[in-house]
Amino acid sequence: MKRVAIIQSSYIPWRGFFDLISRCDEYIIYDQVAYSKGHWHNRNKIKTETGTRWITIPVMTSDRLGQPIEDVEIKGDWAQAHFAQVRQAYKKAPAATDFLPVIESLYKQAEKLQLLTEVNELFLRHIVDTLKLKIVITRDRIYSPRGARSERVLATCLAAGATHYLSGPSAKVYLDEAMFRDAGVTVEWMSYGPYPEYTQLHGAFDGQVSVIDSILNGNGAGLAALPAQPQGAAGC
Repeated sequence: MKRVAIIQSSYIPWRGFFDLISRCDEYIIYDQVAYSKGHWHNRNKIKTETGTRWITIPVMTSDRLGQPIEDVEIKGDWAQAHFAQVRQAYKKAPAATDFLPVIESLYKQAEKLQLLTEVNELFLRHIVDTLKLKIVITRDRIYSPRGARSERVLATCLAAGATHYLSGPSAKVYLDEAMFRDAGVTVEWMSYGPYPEYTQLHGAFDGQVSVIDSILNGNGAGLAALPAQPQGAAGC
C-alpha cells in the first residue's frame, strides 16, 4: 500500500496541512497548476500583540492565463521584514531561544531565492524535519502529469505508484471518485481535527495560523494527540 497527498505549495502552512501529509508515504508538491491570487501560496497568518496578522510574500505574476505556481517569481525584498514580524510576535514564546535563530537562518536562505515555490519548499522541508515526519517529498514535475483536475491528479497518483490518495475535503466538489476507483486507486477524505488547543501568546486561542505558532509555543504541531486515521482510511 502506498498513500500519497498531492497539494499545491503554501507558505508556512497551518498544522492541519502537516497532519494530512504525516499520514502519507509521499507528499507531491502540485505546482505545475495555476497560481491563484489570494490563496495560501504566498501568505499565512501569525498571532501578534495587536491581533492576527497576515504576512505575505510579494510576487510578480504574468498576464499569461493559468501561470503555473512553479513559475511565480518573488518581487523585491521581503524576508527580513517577515522575520522581524515573527521575532516581535514570538520573542517571549517558550521555544523562542531554540527556534527563532533557526527561523532567522531560513529567512536568510529564502531571501536569496527567486521563485515562490523554492521558498515554500525550503520552509516545508525544515518543518517536516523539525516535526520528525517520515515522508518523502517530491514535485509533480517528475511525474509529467497531463489533463485537468481529476484526470491530472489521477495520472500523478498512478505515476507515483499510489494505491491510496488522501485529499482535503474541498476537492469533493470536483474530484471524480469513480475515475480513481476504476483505475485501482482508493480515494480517502481528510477530516481535519478537532485539534486540541495549546498555550498560545496574545489573547484568545486561534488555531487557524501558521504551524510556526505551535512550534514556537513549544507544542510541535500537536500531531501526537490527533486521531490515527483520516476519514475512510484503510490503514498504512
